Amino acid sequence: MTARAYDPDDQAVLAHERPKALENVGITEYLGKEIDLTIPFVDQHGESVTLGRYFKNRPILFTIVYYNCPSLCNYHLNGLTAALKELKWTVGNEFDLVAVSMNHKEKPELAAAKLESYVEEYGRPESINGWHFLTGTEENIKKIAHQVGFGFKWNEKQQEYAHASAAQVLTPGGKISRYLHGIEFDPQTVRMSLLEASNGKIGSLVDQIVLYCFQFDPSKNKYTLYAFRVMQGAGLVMVLVLAIFLIPFWIRERKRLAKVH
Repeated sequence: MTARAYDPDDQAVLAHERPKALENVGITEYLGKEIDLTIPFVDQHGESVTLGRYFKNRPILFTIVYYNCPSLCNYHLNGLTAALKELKWTVGNEFDLVAVSMNHKEKPELAAAKLESYVEEYGRPESINGWHFLTGTEENIKKIAHQVGFGFKWNEKQQEYAHASAAQVLTPGGKISRYLHGIEFDPQTVRMSLLEASNGKIGSLVDQIVLYCFQFDPSKNKYTLYAFRVMQGAGLVMVLVLAIFLIPFWIRERKRLAKVH
């Protein structure tokens, strides 16, 4: 980058001021909000679809990117894919992944090529029906972006979009359950977010216990051990242990007293 000399005629931008190029750009979390599942898009095959097509009985990992993005979107999708590769769960089985392009000029052919490259990187070809890369009109893209709190803007000078990087974990009913920010993702956090969004319908009993003992920490963007729930769990275990030993004793004692009387 070439340094530009100081120009005293330039209007100073204070440190706390947001550059105009980034106004309305960023992520606003709307946890618990339901998105409109009737919004129409076009899938990677060129077929007209609504978002509701993908919301059945499993959670959705949702993200807004654009397929010709020169940098951030690729890092974001690469990070998601790397985390998903660490999970035993498979896209298309326990959950689906839905991507929407923020660029209304992009076409299904580009979406299909992007999808194929990530399925190949994922290394599980049987998962291909669980990946959905969509394109749409400017109106509908802005509509879904607004609903999930994704602010973006076209930068004419740079000829690219200014945007943040975050994925949303949605429930099978289309409710926003969790935001996953950044370009690198902790596989355990992704897993527990999907488990939480499914309301316990995926995963094992051990997963349910682990989720009970952990709570999402927005400041760390991951789940951390929740001491109060651990104490609750330990107390419950203690009660069960005491019950196992004391109930037989009480039964024997009642039988003994019955014989005496």
